[in-house]
Amino acid sequence: MEIRQITENKKQYLDLLLLADEQEDMVDLYLDKGDMYVLEDNGVVVCECVLTDEGDGILEIKNIATIPEGQGKGYGKKMINFVIEKYKGKGQYSILQVGTGDSPMTVPFYEKCGFVRSHVVKNFFTDNYDEPIFECGIQLVDMVYLRQPL
Repeated sequence: MEIRQITENKKQYLDLLLLADEQEDMVDLYLDKGDMYVLEDNGVVVCECVLTDEGDGILEIKNIATIPEGQGKGYGKKMINFVIEKYKGKGQYSILQVGTGDSPMTVPFYEKCGFVRSHVVKNFFTDNYDEPIFECGIQLVDMVYLRQPL
């Protein structure tokens, strides 16, 4: 397995990016300004992550996705561990945060990775997305932020 940074032609990974953020114009808001990494296993991209500097020492995971057939195999956790190791103790960032829908699929994943709930942005998904988003049969309404120290 290899994790490498992508600095050009990030949109070539759009299909994977849209697994985590279903609306392309929302991806466009952070893709160019974010640091992007892909995890390859035997030459196949199985996971990606986009991070942005949110100021005040906060590094935010804006997008992280694993191909459907690779889910549950540890790729997402490996990517998060890579991000923590890469940015921990560098001085620029003191907090790693992620915003997600209040879903029984994603929140427990982040909690297992060491994140704790921080705050909620009410109606984020209903206010910012053209179509309703459902995960595990639940409509996503509020954005739940989780954080961990770097």
